[in-house]
Formats: sequence, C-alpha cells, structure tokens
Amino acid sequence: MRAQNITIRVSPEAARAYKGAPAEERRKLDALLSLKLSEVARKPRPLEKVMGEISRKAQERGMTPEILDELLNES
Repeated sequence: MRAQNITIRVSPEAARAYKGAPAEERRKLDALLSLKLSEVARKPRPLEKVMGEISRKAQERGMTPEILDELLNES
C-alpha cells in the first residue's frame, strides 16, 4: 500500500513538538496516527469516543500530562 499525505489541524504545541522531533520520532508518530485513523475507519464510531479510549488507556498505563509534555518536548 502506498502512503498518502494529508493535512490535519493540531494545536500550536503539537505542531512544534512534531516539527522539532527527530525524523525517527516523526516516522513513529506518523505510523501511530495512521494506525489509529485506520482503526476508526474499520470501526465506525465517533472520533470523540476513540480519542477518549486512547486517553483512558494511556492514563491506565501511567501517562500523566507532565510525562506527555516531557515526551513531546524531548530533543
């Protein structure tokens, strides 16, 4: 399957984190987003529900806003 480019709107912080990430990290983020969007396409559910589930699972695994901020701001 050939990859395609899309444009999405994100917060300024998310844009800075993505643009400032090393190429390998950007590829990982691209793959993660692609998987999640594919999941949404296979299971027609409201995006808000999917995002809520992602957030809940991350919190269950110990993700905190501080940890997320630290990960996004690593150089």
